[in-house]
Amino acid sequence: MRTWTPQKIRALKGARRFATVTCYDATSAAIVEALGPEAIPLVLVGDSVGMVVQGHDSTLPVTMDEMVYHTRCVGRVLRTAFLLSDLPFGAYQADEAEGLRNAFRLVKEGGADGVKIEGGERVVPLVRRLVEAGVPVCGHLGLTPQSCLAMGGFKVQGREPQAAERLLRDARALEAAGCFALVAEGIPAELGARLAAELAIPVIGIGAGSGTDGQILVWQDLLGLTQGRVPRFVRRFGALGDAAKAALTDYAAAVAAGAFPAEGEAYA
Repeated sequence: MRTWTPQKIRALKGARRFATVTCYDATSAAIVEALGPEAIPLVLVGDSVGMVVQGHDSTLPVTMDEMVYHTRCVGRVLRTAFLLSDLPFGAYQADEAEGLRNAFRLVKEGGADGVKIEGGERVVPLVRRLVEAGVPVCGHLGLTPQSCLAMGGFKVQGREPQAAERLLRDARALEAAGCFALVAEGIPAELGARLAAELAIPVIGIGAGSGTDGQILVWQDLLGLTQGRVPRFVRRFGALGDAAKAALTDYAAAVAAGAFPAEGEAYA
């Protein structure tokens, strides 16, 4: 069992703001692990893997098998941070029993410590069943990428008073159903702060302002690996993409010049 548990994450509420991050492979998980046990309490294997790793323009094509695979890759290395995994589109919307089975797969086959589910009151029965079965659940409201077709794209949610109140109502329902935390994505900063103030569980923001209890960013975005445009809420804390391009340029030049491999880089 990993060091961070739902109970410890809930205890961060009001104690300190915390950072979380997505990971999709063992290499990124090992880097998080090397930071020490207190730096990153929670790691998400997100269905965002479809966009940042697989090259899709949405998360919709991601399958259960792919989520199990990437969760397993991260779980082999992660020892301290709580390992949360996304239930992908189509894994729980059609049938509650199917949602249970797929959540169990992420735990049993993928090694996840809990699952994240998009949606409000409509997913409450599934959340309640999972919590009763012993599976920790994190909710996800606001800009829910699995609903991008219905939303007409990736658009900020909760700007109108009625929409904001509906989101707050959904958040309270998820908390009452047993969610240990909530991801709030793509909502006005004022609404993000209000969510954090009104809920007893941690609210983890992404494009929800600075008033939430924690923040989450995609690994490739925050490290500056993403090529092209990134969302407004992303801050690039590194420039690894530029460093990678420079390294590849030097590598190609060394090969062309016959300078690589050198004598000490070859076997006798």
